[in-house]
Formats: sequence, structure tokens, C-alpha cells
Amino acid sequence: MENNIGQELIVIETKRTKIMNKINHILKAIINSFAFPIIIGICLFLKSMFFYYNTIMIRETLPIETILGTFVFIFVIVCIQNVLPNRARVYTTIITSFLISALLFADNLYYLYSSNVLSVLQISNLQYGEEILTTIPKLIQFKHIIYFIDIIIVLILIFTKYWKIEKKSNLKMRYKIAKGLVGVVGVIVFCVVGNKYTSKANEDPYNRDLQIKKASIYGYHIADVANSMKIKNQAKYANKEDMIKDYEILRNEYNEKYSQPNYNLEGSIKGKNIIVLQLESLQGFLVDATINGKEITPNLNKFLRENIRFSNMFMQSYSSTADSEFSSITSLYPMENGMSYSKYALNTYDDIFHIMNNNGYTTAYMHGNGGYFWNRQTVYKNMDVEHLEFEDNFEDISEHIMGYLSDELFYKQAVQKLKNYENPFFTYLVSASSHTSFTLDGLQDRNKINIDVGKYKDTFFGEYLESANYADYAFGLFIDALKEADLYDDTVIILYGDHNGLEMYNEEMIDFLKQINPEINTVDLQLNYIRVLAGMKLPGITNLTIEKPISKLDVKPTICYLVGVDDNFSLGTNIFAKKDFICLNNEKIVTSRYYYNQYWYVIDTGEELDLNNISEDERELLDSYMNDMRYELDISKSLTINNLLK
Repeated sequence: MENNIGQELIVIETKRTKIMNKINHILKAIINSFAFPIIIGICLFLKSMFFYYNTIMIRETLPIETILGTFVFIFVIVCIQNVLPNRARVYTTIITSFLISALLFADNLYYLYSSNVLSVLQISNLQYGEEILTTIPKLIQFKHIIYFIDIIIVLILIFTKYWKIEKKSNLKMRYKIAKGLVGVVGVIVFCVVGNKYTSKANEDPYNRDLQIKKASIYGYHIADVANSMKIKNQAKYANKEDMIKDYEILRNEYNEKYSQPNYNLEGSIKGKNIIVLQLESLQGFLVDATINGKEITPNLNKFLRENIRFSNMFMQSYSSTADSEFSSITSLYPMENGMSYSKYALNTYDDIFHIMNNNGYTTAYMHGNGGYFWNRQTVYKNMDVEHLEFEDNFEDISEHIMGYLSDELFYKQAVQKLKNYENPFFTYLVSASSHTSFTLDGLQDRNKINIDVGKYKDTFFGEYLESANYADYAFGLFIDALKEADLYDDTVIILYGDHNGLEMYNEEMIDFLKQINPEINTVDLQLNYIRVLAGMKLPGITNLTIEKPISKLDVKPTICYLVGVDDNFSLGTNIFAKKDFICLNNEKIVTSRYYYNQYWYVIDTGEELDLNNISEDERELLDSYMNDMRYELDISKSLTINNLLK
């Protein structure tokens, strides 16, 4: 009996060994054959599709040209790899797969962070990488393992010696000839078709999503590297005279169409103190929103109800605080994330600080961070700001939140500094406690958060609401401190969120927004992503809501209009004038009725606009918006790259 069992076990073990040897033989044959790069190429193609449907095409259908472009680039890679000697082919296939997978993963995370993909130009911003790195753990999802799972499997098989890489593969002459032909085909395809797809990325220089759709993510990155080597060629205007000529054409058009203001307020605040307050990451949907019976931002709601609310202010930034500052201070579009400050810090602009200096105002900039961050010390010295108040200039630094001086301590000491400035003053304040990743790390008293986020507790969205609630708490203390210092009544206050705080399609946020508006559509969500909380306190004006679209570019010309001083160069317009559209630096347009994002959409319905069903006058109006947008973007980019106002 025991002998029979033993024989059966031997037979089973022999069969198992034969099966394992057969599997090893098959795996060995695969890794040392043409099939291995092809299999990895298929994996890369599927990863690319996964990337598209998690970023640019999250709620759309993928265009056939994107699929074809992706196939072309991966086909070329596979062809080139198959020409190499066996061991080199295997190693380069694995390394290439890892590098491309890592790039797709990084692009995916960055897109969640800023609705944008990476650019080689951002190398200059690596010194500020902590701003992004603190958010990455919140952005990584389990499904992102798809980018690396094939590589993990391959490495396990190699290190456990299930796969053995041979130095040479025994190929017959006809296979060697086939290898050569494959390589030739790959080179031809790359030179002819690949070049065509890469050039498509330059057809829409400001809309990165459209660049990727037309050229694929690979065509975009190749074009991006090429363009970074000749960045001055991206500027339409090489000299000031040509740029000013087109700027005057644009300004004359705007003056003709929009110069008549809706409200006659020119010069109404001359001689009054002015505070511009930039609020970290506060989006527009927070206004008057409640959760579990409590207002999320009660103090800001009160301020906006008592004064002027801008219900449709949109950001131009790439999710960088510095970009928002740049736009509102210069009335220009920012360059690639933060580059306006990191790369072009010493440029000359017709900025609001110089204007206010020249008109008798004491100027100041305050931030509870070090002056090195985003190169602000250099930037604002170059703008001749009289008082630069960074973290080192505040006495009480006992509480830091998210690495910055807490808003409560920042506001309290900012008011003390304002009291000592010679009047009138113009001061730009930047809050920071509601900074991503919204955990409020460093807050010493959590009781200052007075909302219960319920089912959103410990989610990215829930923490965002809590940080917004704390930022609102600190803002309330700021208003009280201004009143106690007898500064509130005679001071103009302009406030706005710098940029979005949440990714466009955050699931918890969408759930929350649907409770407010069950009919919310995709266009609503896209506008929600770029709409920021905004308002203004003007003496004598109460309970006013301005619903027309405005942007950060409008801040500087509005201040100049209200003070009654000359504004020599702005791409924005006075908020109180009649201009009825705004542009974003990624070739998007928002009007009172329509939203342009490659196609025109009706905001109320979220449906694509049928241009055949509107009047000729309206079509001409939409065409004029497109033309003006291109003027603005070309002028702004050229001015910054070539420093045309120096």
C-alpha cells in the first residue's frame, strides 16, 4: 500500500517537473525571441490607453488619431528593440518599459494635481518640488499599479531564474534578414509618420490636452523636449514694436466694445488703503455651502454678502500660487507652472507695485513662508516693493501649518505691520494654511475647526473642507483685527482663491456638488475646477453680486480704474466694465453663456453648441473671442520670453 502511494507521488512529481520544465522552456523561448518586445509593446499600448482614460479622456471618447499615434510610437520602439542582439534587446525592452511606465505614472499624478501633464521646462522648478511631493500620497490610487505590474512580473521571473536571458539567440539567416528589415521599417515609420505626429503637438501651442489628443502622449513629450531647446522660437513677437502694434489693436477693440462701465466708480478709492488678499486653494463652490447644518466658510460668506461677490472669477494658473500672483500683479498669463517667477524673475513688467509706488502709495508684500520660495524675494525686489514681509520678519512663529506660518498668526501680525505703514498703503497678502494636502499638520487646536464633514471624514475632500473651514476661521480674526486697528472702514479689500484645491473629478466632491445641484453636468464640473471664491469691499457698496466671468488678469486694471491712475499695459480689463468673456492660458474661453474647450458648449445644458443653429452675428462674436484669445496668449508669452517691456 505504502509502495503504491510512493509510486503515485513519484509519478505526480515527475509530471509536475515535466510541466515546470515545459513552462521554463516556453518562457525562455519567449524572452529570447521577437515576441518579448512585442508583448511588452502591447502592455505599453494598454497602459497608454489606461493613462488617457484617467486623464484627458476621463469623460470623453478617445479620438482615433490618439490611438493611431500611440500605436505608431510603440511600434517604432518595438521594431528598434528587435534589431538589437538578444541580451541587449531584453535589457533595453525592460528599461524602456520601466521609463515609459514611470513617465505615464508621473504624468497621471501630475494631471490629478494640476489638470496638466509634465513638461521638461519644469526642471527649473524642482527646487520647489515639496509643494507637489506633499500631495502625492493623496493622489496615488491602487489602480496605478497597472503602470508597473508587467515589469514587476518580468523582474520576478528573471530573479527567480524562471526566465534565463541568453547571450545569443540561434537564429537562421532568414530571421536575421527579417530583423534587419524590421529595423529599417521602424526607422522609416519614425521618420515619416512619427515626425508627422510630433509636429501635430505644435498646432495648438497653448492647449496641452489637445496636443496629446492629436500627437499622443509620446508625440507631445518629444515636441516638448524639442521646443524647450528653442524656447524663444515659441514667441510670436521678437521685438517690442511689433508686439505693441498688435497690443494697441487689441486695446482699441476692447475700448470700443467694453469701455463704457456698468458702474461709474472711476477714481472712487483714490487715497484709500488697499489690501489684496490671496486665499490658498479656496474654490467658488464653498460660498454659502453647508455640511451637516453648518456653513463651511461663514466669515467669508458674511463678507461677500455685505460687500461685492464675484460669482464667476476664474484662475489662469497651473495650480501654482505664484502663477496667481503673477497674473493679478502684471495682468499677464503665467508661463509653465511657476516659471514666470523661477525663470523670468528679473523681467520688467508694468506691474501694480510700480504703479502704486509712482502714485504715492506705500507698497508691501506679505507671506508666511521664506522669501526663497518661488523666488519671491528676487521677484518683488525687482518690482521695488517697499516692505517685503516673509516668515523671518514675523516675531511670533510658534505655529506652522503645512510648513507655513499659520494663517491666524500671519493675519494678526500683518495687521500690526499695516498699522505702522504710512497711509495710503497697497498691500498684497498671501495666506497658506489651506494648502494641499489639507491635513492641517501643525494646527495646535483642532477645535478651531467647527464643522463635521461626516461621511467625508479622512478623505482628501473631507480634509479640504476642514482646511477651508480653518482658513475661514482665521479670516474672521483678520477682519476683527482690522476693525480693532481702525483700518477696516477706510480700506478696500480685494480677495480671491489662488487656484483650485481639488482635482476636477474628485468623487467625493462630485457627490457633494450633486447634493447641491442634482442636474450638474460635465461642463459644470470643468468650470467648478477653475472657478475660485472672490469678492471685494468698496466703501459705500453693499450686497452686490457680479455674475459675469472675470479673471485674475482683471485685478490690476480694476485697481488702476478705481484709484484713477494710468494702466499702461494690461491684458485684462476693469471688472466693472462690460467685457463679457475671459480666456485661460490653455486655449479655453468662458463667456456668460458658453464655454470653449476645443468645441463650444452651452453652459446651462452642458451640451455641445451646434454652430449651424445660431445666428451669423453670434458666430462672428464667437470667432472674435477666439481671435482675441490668440492675441492675448501670443502677446503675453512673447512679452515674458523676450522681456519686451525692459
